[in-house]
Amino acid sequence: MPVLEVKNLRKEYGDTVGVEDLSFTVARGEIVGLLGPNGAGKTTTISTILAVLEPTRGSIRIDGRDVQRERSAALSATNFAAVYAQLPGNLTVEQNMRIFGMLYTVPHLEKRIREVIKEFELERFADTKAGVLSSGEQTRVSLAKAMLNEPRLLLLDEPTASLDPSTARVIREQIRAYASSGKGGILWTSHNMFEVEAVCDRVLFLSKGKILLEGDPKKLPQEHGTPNLEELFIKVAREPLSVSVE
Repeated sequence: MPVLEVKNLRKEYGDTVGVEDLSFTVARGEIVGLLGPNGAGKTTTISTILAVLEPTRGSIRIDGRDVQRERSAALSATNFAAVYAQLPGNLTVEQNMRIFGMLYTVPHLEKRIREVIKEFELERFADTKAGVLSSGEQTRVSLAKAMLNEPRLLLLDEPTASLDPSTARVIREQIRAYASSGKGGILWTSHNMFEVEAVCDRVLFLSKGKILLEGDPKKLPQEHGTPNLEELFIKVAREPLSVSVE
């Protein structure tokens, strides 16, 4: 059973279609990259998975639970981190972990807080208010929060955007190790094609709300006559109709 199953998803904003007939899965232990230029439908897709937006049509199942009918149970198996979704700045790192851990009813919470704070090298910031941390440090706090409940589905939107190259590499290795452990699957959006190629098992290229391409990020560029994933991304963004879907 996949940790995420999106079937025939459609979201309309009045006369505008955000995503159209979107179907894909994320398996346990798999990292899937959701790629596309601005306006392709990535944020709409993530927002409907998180039940922030209600789909016009279609279904979403997380760990076997329908998000519309079993919202609380489905979302309890999910977590999320993004550079634009900052944690409360007036709370310390440890207070943030405790509040979100209580919201997710994390068992053995104090032990789990110590584990994620150590894993993301946040010990010296534990009693520091999140709002005074650097952007890179806040990113690490957000990722620690996202791992608190050991989610079946982890949604990451540009998770290393504010990190220096050395820290970003460490974070990628940690996320890769989490997927390899078999605890959950990951849906990852990024504009860093080097990162996507290094981390993702499979990628989905969105264009105008539809999946245009799908496959192994290391093989797709050659299959479509481009030297690397970044050039394929540019080709999809500029001339989507010229890219074969076969």
